[in-house]
Amino acid sequence: MEPRTKASLLWGLVGSLTFLVLLQAYQLTTQQFAALGVVVAVTTVVGGGTALAAHVLRPWFQTRLN
Repeated sequence: MEPRTKASLLWGLVGSLTFLVLLQAYQLTTQQFAALGVVVAVTTVVGGGTALAAHVLRPWFQTRLN
């Protein structure tokens, strides 16, 4: 696997886990729980969106930061 793809997938994992932590905090404070299917679907979309954004924006950030 090429390093750029691996890094993008890892950022997607970070995005997914961050969303799950924030969702858990929300559920613990409000006592309102979402359905498991909705949580899985939204987590997948967040992770995919984060991975895609990391993959697309990485060259832009590299040119700006170097």
